[in-house]
Amino acid sequence: MDSTLFLTGFGLYVCFLIWLGWFVSRNQKSGEDFLLGGRGLPMFLVLGTTVATMVGTGSSMGAVGFGYANGWAGALYGIGGAIGILLLALWFAPVRKLNFMTMSEELAYYVGANRIVKNVVGLLIFIASIGWLGAHILGGGMYLAWIADIDLNLAKIIIAAAFTIYVVIGGYTAVVWTDTIQAVILFAGFILMAVMSVNHIGGLDNLYEAMDPAATSFLAIEKLGIIPAVSLAVVIGVGVLATPSFRQRIYSGKDVSTIRRSFVASGVLYLFFSIIPAVIGMAAHAIDPTLENPNFSFPYIAATVLPVGVGMIVLIAGLSATMSSASSDAIAGVSILLRDVYVMFTGRVPNKESMLNYSRLALVVVIGFALLFALTSNDIIGYITKMISTVMSGMFVCGMLGKFWSRYNWQGAIATLAGASIASFAVMMSADLTAFWGNPVIPSCLTALVAGVIVALATPANQVTPEMAQAILDDERAMMEMETKGEVAQDDPAANRPAVQNS
Repeated sequence: MDSTLFLTGFGLYVCFLIWLGWFVSRNQKSGEDFLLGGRGLPMFLVLGTTVATMVGTGSSMGAVGFGYANGWAGALYGIGGAIGILLLALWFAPVRKLNFMTMSEELAYYVGANRIVKNVVGLLIFIASIGWLGAHILGGGMYLAWIADIDLNLAKIIIAAAFTIYVVIGGYTAVVWTDTIQAVILFAGFILMAVMSVNHIGGLDNLYEAMDPAATSFLAIEKLGIIPAVSLAVVIGVGVLATPSFRQRIYSGKDVSTIRRSFVASGVLYLFFSIIPAVIGMAAHAIDPTLENPNFSFPYIAATVLPVGVGMIVLIAGLSATMSSASSDAIAGVSILLRDVYVMFTGRVPNKESMLNYSRLALVVVIGFALLFALTSNDIIGYITKMISTVMSGMFVCGMLGKFWSRYNWQGAIATLAGASIASFAVMMSADLTAFWGNPVIPSCLTALVAGVIVALATPANQVTPEMAQAILDDERAMMEMETKGEVAQDDPAANRPAVQNS
């Protein structure tokens, strides 16, 4: 495909996203409107933004590329993601009733609204948001560089700048609307690519003949090994259950029923969808087994097999899906930065008059940090799995223990978070352990679980009831809605109540 034609089409599409961001956000008046869409998103928008994120960078670059190299193992990404979103609907959709703004509020709530846990989790989630955002910039940059034949780092900068503009203008409302449009195009495009690519190579028999026989076994377990295969599905599932942007969808949904139905629908769709990236990847291998980078399989098929007009639409939609995935994580990162990190260092929350402008400034800062991360890596799946195992597996276990075990306390939560990261680093530093496990997520989660349970049992039980914990967090959150100007949070004793609760 002609690079000038593609860049022109992409530029026009970005202009459309900028206009759409402005149009749907004209009535934004507060930070909550900007970061959570006014907490009233209907089912079709929650479903659209969830599907677009799941069929974004990870599928179009990571899963298709993994299918190119490992056959049916490319379906493991979708299977893990589908299980993760279905469990999220079952277990955590009800937290919408508690009006949390960030995941650190939620995890702190489980252990008495403890300030130490809230601060530590806030920093971890901020890092995780930047990590996910960096992965999307990386994927989109690789995508754009290959299609347009431009420098990879320049492509990463273009991607970051493109979605920064429309998100800064439109906030979370712009994100969910653009996601929904992209989800429809992407879902149809993926199916069309799979059908046409298999037809292009002469059927499934030719698809299998081009692959290593072990890669065409059930989920390529004969090639990967059972533990690494399970580990890949688990790391994606854990990522969904602990990713701040998916929690953001819970906090911003209209009600529990809306969130649950949206998540179940997207999980079922994604489960059936999981085989498609593997098929596209294997078809790309059959057409050209010498691709320099398997991550380019998706744009290669779109440019090679599809008619020019259709291919351009799918390529732009695939590229914009990486941007929409990125924009969701950018919003989650800003929520954490302003709701948790800012409070940690200033002792107060931004007042209502400043929140909207602070949110836009923080977006630029967050995306800038993520771009720096993205400029240092070129491996999508490796980047994602290491980041999830090190930063997010502890938050996953912390959320599970906090929700289902009343004896859990803040000391156990800290042990859980520390144990996960230590175990992850230990596995990554050992070539033998890495080869055995595939990635560190399983030992990381198991270590986090054991450490959290032992320390919680060895220390005093939490004495703050759920009602008291919610009141503490509600008081702190209410400060963001006060019509104040100066340093109210420092002068008003009630504003400082969360800072003096148990630690």
